[in-house]
Amino acid sequence: MNATPLHRWDVTYREAVAIQEDLRGKLILRDDGALDSIRTVAGADISYEKGSDLFFAAVVLMDFPGLGLLEEAACSARVSFPYIPGLLTFREGPPLLAAFAKLGQTPDFVLFDGQGIAHPRGIGLAAHLGLLLDLPAIGCAKSRLVGSYGPVGEKRGSHAALICGDRQVGAVVRTRERTRPIFVSQGHRIALPKAVTLVLSCCRGYRLPEPLRQAHLAVNRLRMGQVSAPHSDPLAKNR
Repeated sequence: MNATPLHRWDVTYREAVAIQEDLRGKLILRDDGALDSIRTVAGADISYEKGSDLFFAAVVLMDFPGLGLLEEAACSARVSFPYIPGLLTFREGPPLLAAFAKLGQTPDFVLFDGQGIAHPRGIGLAAHLGLLLDLPAIGCAKSRLVGSYGPVGEKRGSHAALICGDRQVGAVVRTRERTRPIFVSQGHRIALPKAVTLVLSCCRGYRLPEPLRQAHLAVNRLRMGQVSAPHSDPLAKNR
């Protein structure tokens, strides 16, 4: 599967901001008809050594709702865009898209370890890449980037609205009892209630939804393998 090349990646700070402002208006924040019959879900994550420009990306494809592993695909790549809060997609996007390109099947929806519209300019990683991939996408972040929220119940499935300015940009969701909540926000082609429901449907007793947990494990196996053996790439081929 390939992404639609809506813009260049070798851009300046001002060009990157302008791209975000333009793409934000193209996001679809309502449920897509494709979500009526879901058979597969993907989880995507990225990892890198602090201070390094070598990034590792992994995507896992699982059946839904059983969450059995169908495929793993990964990529390692050098990045040149600097670390700038709010513009992390310009560092993490290209390696992730390269990993998606190695998948043999197209997922029905994707979970990203990052923000959707709960972002200073309303287009975080999940929204940006969801648009480029033209797939229903959900941001599942481990920490808050924008907004405020009230108390979240202690039981699994409890959630509170994440409010930024005068609008709701996400939900703070308890995915496991007595565990810190995660921050769920729409990426593309999905409404927030459906996003929360799908995230909870993908949880299997851990804080992170299983597709993201497996992507996290996969990308760290790749990173550690290349750190210890620079020429090895254990996830470079689809499985």
